[in-house]
Amino acid sequence: MICEYSDGYKVNYSGPLQITKGQEVNVFIKEARLPDDIKNDLDMALYRNSCGEMRAVIETVTKTFGKKACVH
Repeated sequence: MICEYSDGYKVNYSGPLQITKGQEVNVFIKEARLPDDIKNDLDMALYRNSCGEMRAVIETVTKTFGKKACVH
């Protein structure tokens, strides 16, 4: 699932999670490294095909891992 937002955020969730926003944000997390609560929220947004729900997850991820993270 790919979501793009008017403020420049872009999310790609297809197992691993990738979040970008220009040079400000670059997060990549392998699926096996996602915390269960975040993974559940991502899967629910995917199931509902909801970029709105995905946006809420982005904020949780960047607060948890920071705006620059690569977790394998």
